[in-house]
Amino acid sequence: MESSMVSVDEALQMVLGAAQRLPPVTVPLHDALGKVLAEDVRAPDPLPPYPASIKDGYAVVASDGPGEYPVVAEARAGNDGLGVTLTSGTVAYVTTGGPIPDGADAVVQVEDTEQIEESSLESKRVRILVETSKGTDIRPVGCDIEKDAVVLKSGERLGASEIGLLATVGVMMVKVYRPPTIGVLSTGDELVEPTTECLNRGQIRDSNRAMILAAAIDQQCKVLDLGIVRDDEGELERVMDTAVSTGIDILLTSGGVSMGDKDFVKPLLRKRGTVYFSKVCMKPGKPLTFAEIIAKTAEDMPGKKILAFGLPGNPVSCLVCFHLFVVPSIRHLAGWATPHLLRVQARLPQPIKTDPVRPEFHRAIVRWEVDDGSGKPGFVAESTGHQTSSRLLSMKSANALIELPSIGSVMPAGSSVTAIIFSDLGRTAISKNSSTSNQTSTLQENSKKEISGNDSLDSEFRLAILTVSDTVASGAGPDRSGPRAVSVVNSSAGKLGGARVVLTAVVPDDVSKIKDVLEKWSDIEKVDLILTLGGTGFSPRDVTPEATKMCIEKETPGLLYVMMQESLKVTPFAMLSRSAAGIRGSTLIINMPGNPNAVGECMEALLPALKHALKQIKGDKREKHPRHVPHAEAAAVDEWERSYKSAYGGRRKTSCSCG
Repeated sequence: MESSMVSVDEALQMVLGAAQRLPPVTVPLHDALGKVLAEDVRAPDPLPPYPASIKDGYAVVASDGPGEYPVVAEARAGNDGLGVTLTSGTVAYVTTGGPIPDGADAVVQVEDTEQIEESSLESKRVRILVETSKGTDIRPVGCDIEKDAVVLKSGERLGASEIGLLATVGVMMVKVYRPPTIGVLSTGDELVEPTTECLNRGQIRDSNRAMILAAAIDQQCKVLDLGIVRDDEGELERVMDTAVSTGIDILLTSGGVSMGDKDFVKPLLRKRGTVYFSKVCMKPGKPLTFAEIIAKTAEDMPGKKILAFGLPGNPVSCLVCFHLFVVPSIRHLAGWATPHLLRVQARLPQPIKTDPVRPEFHRAIVRWEVDDGSGKPGFVAESTGHQTSSRLLSMKSANALIELPSIGSVMPAGSSVTAIIFSDLGRTAISKNSSTSNQTSTLQENSKKEISGNDSLDSEFRLAILTVSDTVASGAGPDRSGPRAVSVVNSSAGKLGGARVVLTAVVPDDVSKIKDVLEKWSDIEKVDLILTLGGTGFSPRDVTPEATKMCIEKETPGLLYVMMQESLKVTPFAMLSRSAAGIRGSTLIINMPGNPNAVGECMEALLPALKHALKQIKGDKREKHPRHVPHAEAAAVDEWERSYKSAYGGRRKTSCSCG
């Protein structure tokens, strides 16, 4: 199976094809953070479990109307309402979250009442100042979560909010997929422990082992430090035998995978199992070996398969290969639905020379700029400088790898590149050139614009992007449409009222799986806009429109018409699109093509009306359609025009102020 050299995509496909999801385990709630849920979680009871007050005020019988009433009971959060039944002509004081007494059917907030001074403490009275209606300011039983509702689905990764949701429904033991256990060893006669104070000639401190152990822990893995092994075939085999007998799931070695006469890692891996590849067409990281080996200790683990990565010895090559290949395999083993690293489009602030032979993964710092060099906001990817594979300083502060093609020429400043994000963007999310005063003035200016434009109630729209693709979902290819859509949304944030992408996912071309995600994002996550990418053509596996139509409650054909018009300017094949679009609850769902360029074209076509549409769906009553002149009124205007022309010999001057 081993070949001379494989591409990065081919190598990753082999890795993910060999990786098998690990069996689930049950862990306490406080240990579940970051892990992937292995079974659906249902609510054992409704939330709220009783009709609850939304505000501090008075529970009333709505039909009683305004007037003075005796306060016959109090219902505070934490008590059971004292078992009082409210009758017409009486009210009960309630606090936010307090149970609504039987007989009451509305709550009047404190601000709409007046206290009446009474001589006796036992004869409290209150004046209700406003009319109300049944159900006002009352949360019905189960309005947040219905009994037996699925609140979390198998395959979802548990963040802080998901942990809170589990606690809400009383789940304290959680069934999750366990993260892998990883053994890490370094090879080489030249290596000494980092604690060595004085280096002899020919010695270097072992940085790879500490670095990879830290990187594995950062991925929530259990780790086993296997130490340093000399360039001795017998000793290396002994340590590897010991390692695979300890129950590890992944073995990581660094060094000993090149072409030297003492590079024993590849022969030993070949002896113990199947080597899939030993060279990858990439820079840095060409001498990367991947194998699947079998544990010898059949008594304990008969036939247990272990993924083995022979990482290069150069520190940068070692860490780059870890991010590109080991991290996706860790995620796949740990149950992630989408194991790939996030990719975004970014612009280069400076020119970069490309390699003529191998694609390069250039270390960079990606940050968000108010102006990415194109006059629009966007990501900027700044090189970390000299990129020699032995120079670990080039990884310092880096949070991304820029994918540079092997064209052997200089990519000019302003070029758009794909950046693979492997670390937190938070530290570099704000432009290094942005001062606090500039940001403050920008915020103030935007606030003034919102108020003057009657948009003072605008809120940030939450978007979700779902890539539908068998190829991407199986790990056989990268998701290029998803990052493109994220980039388009980010660059159009201003036109969309401060929109941001909060969720992304990849699913195969399967109706039930597409439908599950659409329903979850609409009903539970409550996102404002879902864009699906792909699965809208004539192929037998193209089923995105069918899944979407099963979810939506109202169709929005005008959006599809506009996208079709725009796409037909580029290709006549656009007429073959079967896209669907519509509204589910308060969420707009739009099917888009899978082609990355087509995604950008369709988004640009929709932008003039999309913000207006989202605001209407959210219930902003100030958002009205541009006024259309009724036929009768139009006829009257035409008659007036004719009379004016007859009397004054010409047409009147008109002015238009269309909203």
